[in-house]
Amino acid sequence: MHALIVVSHPSPQSLTHAVARAYAEGVAASGAHSAEIADLAAEGFQPAFNQADATAYLLQAPLPADVLREQQRIDRADALVLVYPVYWWSFPGQLKGWIDRVFSNGWAYDERPDGSLGKRLGHLPIHLIGIGGADGGTYARHGYDKAMRTQIDHGIFDFCGAPVRTSEFLVDVNGQGGAAHLVTARGLGSNAFAKEAPQRAATELAG
Repeated sequence: MHALIVVSHPSPQSLTHAVARAYAEGVAASGAHSAEIADLAAEGFQPAFNQADATAYLLQAPLPADVLREQQRIDRADALVLVYPVYWWSFPGQLKGWIDRVFSNGWAYDERPDGSLGKRLGHLPIHLIGIGGADGGTYARHGYDKAMRTQIDHGIFDFCGAPVRTSEFLVDVNGQGGAAHLVTARGLGSNAFAKEAPQRAATELAG
């Protein structure tokens, strides 16, 4: 099985990138699975939702080529992993723009003429890793962790039917070294498909 790990941070020397690499190492450790890291900053993905995107949203024109490439990359994956620093208690702008453009009407969901909604990503497990400088007490005291899970886990992925398998915050990075977080990331990667194998086996038997 194959994991697409989307990382959003401008510096390849950042802890965010180190966590993404550690996660990929964990996925590959069993020898049965593979991982690909999509570095949005290095690849120069343009996050601004533009007129071509708006026209495609109304299903009046094809999607832009760069959006189609991203969707095809996700379609080849058995799981989608997002690794990102927490900026203002949310995604970085580039990752949010990637969601805005790539999770399009007609691919991630369907807006139907009768006003109902079709969820199209029920086959795509999601794993989320946010990396924050504040400590865990700050997140809990102000409800930032719950607010972000409501916004991201539910507001984005549940809207599209994509099941969020894990949703983690690696916090207090300003107060401790990143070594412990790398160990955690490897462990998360090694278990990325642990819940998927029985489900896939059951589906194959049913088929």
